[in-house]
Amino acid sequence: MEEVLKLKKATYHLWTFTISKLLSTFGAQVYAFAISFYILQLTGSATSFAANLICSILPRTLLAPFAGYAADKYSRKAIIIGAQIAASLAIGGLLIVSLTTELSLFAIYTTTVILSITSTFSGVTFSSSMTGLVDESRIQKAMSLNQMSISFAAIGSPAVGGILYGTVSMPVFLQIYLAASIIAVILESTMNFKLFATRKEVVEGAPKESMLQSIKEGFSYLMKQPILKIMIFISLIVNFLFGAFQVGYSFILIEKLKLDPVHFGYTEMAFAIGMLLMSIYFSSTKELKYPFLVSKWSIIATGILLGAIATPLLVNMSYFVTTLFYIVVLFAFGVSMIVTNTPIMVMMQKTIDDDYKGRVFSILETGSMALMPLGMVIFGFLYDVLAAELILIVSSILLIAIVLVLARPSVIKLAHPELSKGREDASPEPQPE
Repeated sequence: MEEVLKLKKATYHLWTFTISKLLSTFGAQVYAFAISFYILQLTGSATSFAANLICSILPRTLLAPFAGYAADKYSRKAIIIGAQIAASLAIGGLLIVSLTTELSLFAIYTTTVILSITSTFSGVTFSSSMTGLVDESRIQKAMSLNQMSISFAAIGSPAVGGILYGTVSMPVFLQIYLAASIIAVILESTMNFKLFATRKEVVEGAPKESMLQSIKEGFSYLMKQPILKIMIFISLIVNFLFGAFQVGYSFILIEKLKLDPVHFGYTEMAFAIGMLLMSIYFSSTKELKYPFLVSKWSIIATGILLGAIATPLLVNMSYFVTTLFYIVVLFAFGVSMIVTNTPIMVMMQKTIDDDYKGRVFSILETGSMALMPLGMVIFGFLYDVLAAELILIVSSILLIAIVLVLARPSVIKLAHPELSKGREDASPEPQPE
């Protein structure tokens, strides 16, 4: 009977977590949309806009290790609720400023820094808590529902943000975000983060290690897990080379091919729809048997798609065919992103010891947040001095080659020993002479 109640509570967690994530993500993206336009209208300066991005990225990069330490050493529920309350207070503070005086860049930047910090602690801790919230058989469903909420927000927030920005004032944007944040706090407070958790109990009188020692221990743990180490390294390489897509895609379509902004929007929507549909599929299908193998071939497909973006620069196409081509390619890109990320995240959730999840996921967070802007800066420079098609094709070849080397057959067998066993079982028995 107790097991049945736990499974019912896990089902409740699945939907509560999804709704909470959708509300907070949607609110954050609508806010980001509005604040970006507000800064550009207020200052007309790209530097001021870039400074707000730095205020968002830098705290996440620097504080992720501390968030991982906290997630492994303290109450995960308390961290998540505390972070969400802090975010609500920051939004409320900015709302008061907007109602009493004109919003200043200092107030906006300060709020962005606080929201970035709270998002880091909340994100790392939620990633660490997944196996404590739901039963092992539904981790893939949980990860897919999480991605669905992000995809819904990615599709809907620009449209809602665009409509609202032209019709309502900035305080209304902040009120919407604040309401979403408060509802998220209420939902998260009803969740039991220890339902399926397997964390070790703290022993009274045991010597306490320092924060730095704990972070080092988390890194040492990762280095002793060969498959986990390879998965994270591949994830970081993909994040870096994805800069070739993030910078090059907009540059090629807008500057090189002169695509209409509306049609450019269709291609971006196709990307989000591809992610959404694949997330829905993963949330309703049974768990993949060989997740690392699936991710390997999905990354190779992503590499091929990355090179394919250069096709209209090499082959003469009509405007209609070019637009349709990019809609199809971006849809496939969205699908491949989910097929790559979901299996790896599920495998990591099941592989990492519950007492080390926070620190391991924080290493991934730190690396990703550092490499993505670095990749964008490097590729931004390269697109100014080299042909766009050359950069895309070389990046495509590099991505495919690195994955083929790192996820070679011997590594796949180490990750999935049952795969080679299955092949041996399938081979015919030698016949006696």
